[in-house]
Amino acid sequence: MPAPLIPVNSLVRHIAPLKTVLSADAASVIDSGYYVLGPGVAEFERAFAAYCGTAECIGVANGTDALELALKSVGVGVGDRVAVAANAAMYGTTAILACGAIPVFVDVDSVDALLDVALLAETLGTGAIKAAIVTHLYGRLARFDGIVELCRSRGVAIVEDCAQAHGARSSGRVAGSFGDVAAFSFYPTKNLGALGDGGAIVTSNAEVGQRARQLRQYGWTAKYTNTHVGGRNSRLDEIQARMLLTMLPLLDGWNARRRDIANRYSNEIRNTSIAVPASASEEYVAHLYVAHCERRDALRTHLEGLGVQTDIHYPVPDHRQPCHRGAYDHVDLPVTEKLATTALTLPCFPELTDEEVERVIDACNRF
Repeated sequence: MPAPLIPVNSLVRHIAPLKTVLSADAASVIDSGYYVLGPGVAEFERAFAAYCGTAECIGVANGTDALELALKSVGVGVGDRVAVAANAAMYGTTAILACGAIPVFVDVDSVDALLDVALLAETLGTGAIKAAIVTHLYGRLARFDGIVELCRSRGVAIVEDCAQAHGARSSGRVAGSFGDVAAFSFYPTKNLGALGDGGAIVTSNAEVGQRARQLRQYGWTAKYTNTHVGGRNSRLDEIQARMLLTMLPLLDGWNARRRDIANRYSNEIRNTSIAVPASASEEYVAHLYVAHCERRDALRTHLEGLGVQTDIHYPVPDHRQPCHRGAYDHVDLPVTEKLATTALTLPCFPELTDEEVERVIDACNRF
């Protein structure tokens, strides 16, 4: 009999130990009569801001709304140019386009697929750039030591995309606290995931925070007074907020387990045809464990034959998406395009057993 399939992720395993307490959270909200922007949302916003080391947190409906409203909160509007990498499944690009702004694609480095700081500097020299979206891809912090000074010196707002990096840390600072404003997703598969959609914006700039809070509710500055262009109905609901508040204290432990698994892979996969990311400390929360292989399809078939499920994050760069119909054919991002052909995601989630981790390593080494 073949060994049981090792999944890339398992939300059933993740949530099962919390079923009783999360059910109680839902019941308490039902009994309370507060369902939207109630006391649970306010309590979670305070707790998550404290966790991120920011002054404010504004709960919204999902991570893509968080990115769009974060951009608008720093003044991005129609016709503005926004620097962004093209290797994170169109989320940043979608938010830019929703603002009526123009994405200016920047290539990434070949080591960990993060925004290339030198190329960002070149891009900022090509004309006015209103903001830069800096994505902590796969759960690894971007290199803010170079980016902050670069953007500050040119008056470019920094919007952190933290959808994959809840709790990543460096020098005592947490993802979401490095830029002018940051966006989080609480999609169920995230390191801190809801049981549905959810998102948040965090910032320590009072003006940016106030604008984001107004934009999430129609652009109101007073009830039924729509002052800000670009407002929308984007609110974190009370049940999700209560559940997230319950799970937040568990996040660091989950991240530590993810990182332990990732570091085992990086240290013990010794197949020269498989390039693995460097082992890391708290700057990496292993949202996804992405290896690279020139013969990706063959490796994927091999692993699935041994009961190891895989995925591809991400197969189509933003500037090559069919929805653009050739609008960016002139854009040349050689590293981004190359990595899209070699990336392969291995199972990495807190509930993986040590035996399953060993099976994944053995399967890779047998390729």
